[in-house]
Amino acid sequence: MKEIDRILIVGAGLGGLTAAGCLLKAGYNVQVFEQAPALTEVGAGIQLSANAMHVLYHLGIGEAISSKSVRPEAYVFRLHDTGEEIQRFALADEHLKLHQAPYNQAHRADLHDALADCVRGLKSDAIQLNKKATGFVENADGVTLQFEDGTTALGDLVIGADGVKSVIRDQICGAVPATYTGDAVWRVTVPANQLPDDFMDKVMAVWLGPGLHAVCYYIRGGDLLNFVGAVETNDIGEESWTAKFPWETFKADFAGWHEDIQTIIDLADRDACYRWALFRRPVVEGWSTGRATILGDAAHATLPYLAQGAAMAIEDGAVLPRALKQADSLTGALDLYERNRRDRTARVVEQSDENRRLFHLKSVDHIRAAFANRDMGADRNGWLYSYNPMTVELT
Repeated sequence: MKEIDRILIVGAGLGGLTAAGCLLKAGYNVQVFEQAPALTEVGAGIQLSANAMHVLYHLGIGEAISSKSVRPEAYVFRLHDTGEEIQRFALADEHLKLHQAPYNQAHRADLHDALADCVRGLKSDAIQLNKKATGFVENADGVTLQFEDGTTALGDLVIGADGVKSVIRDQICGAVPATYTGDAVWRVTVPANQLPDDFMDKVMAVWLGPGLHAVCYYIRGGDLLNFVGAVETNDIGEESWTAKFPWETFKADFAGWHEDIQTIIDLADRDACYRWALFRRPVVEGWSTGRATILGDAAHATLPYLAQGAAMAIEDGAVLPRALKQADSLTGALDLYERNRRDRTARVVEQSDENRRLFHLKSVDHIRAAFANRDMGADRNGWLYSYNPMTVELT
């Protein structure tokens, strides 16, 4: 395709940096614009199943990420009060054997740093900071990206990787309403050396209870235990990963839960208990104009109940360059990209929503009965983890 060379990406998060790396490797001239004054990643744990890891290996950072990660032995579902195991499926060696890539539990900052280093290694000045995009103007010859500071950038294609509050998406699709889900999510980390000996196996543990659930797993090679807990509440806080809430509220939300959960809460830094409100946004259609498109949360914001939101952004960032190479025109490429991503990402959004209902059933008996009729491992291995964005046929 001769009509495209210079690509402008709005947002240097995980999706934007993945897209930048894949596009640079494909031979495009890429510039990334990030509104923040420094490259930082907020949050802690992230789960990287094979479908995402294929892309990281393509970018040459798969081993680096793996070396800082934990490969959990299994995905384990437990009841909140007794710790009774109601289902598990194998990860680690089994996941690698099935999908030819590992399942890693990593720190978001480690992944973000590795992606930024990858992009800068391919083009040293690829990332510009303090550049807040406000919109774009396009015509047959190109597209002009506009910034809050009054400057502009010229390109052939704009990619909006600017998250749930995307400026680029709103210009393409119109304003997208955000509806409070009824849930807020706690997150803390605890140094593993502060935990009791043999506290928890290196597994992905999901604790299920009426009206709330919690997820626990190790990151940073096992040095940190990551805890995420979703609670139903009418106390609507900020939609921000940096919003702090009182430890006492955290403790009260999980009253009556298993002693292992109490141990984590009691060891948490009382000045570093974060809680963010979860808002649902509809999956948009018509992701592109003639010279602009979107990816990641801008296109398909996903609730964190399937641990695949970041993986979908990473997949988008890999599939879009392939579509650009395969199609005969830019319009055709953007159509091919959306056509091949829309149904899969919508399915992830829908299953994440369904997991919220499943994990918060109103009694232990209901939870136990619901899991008796499900094989979570077979389902996810069958369609979710088995997808390889580097080789899947684009039709």
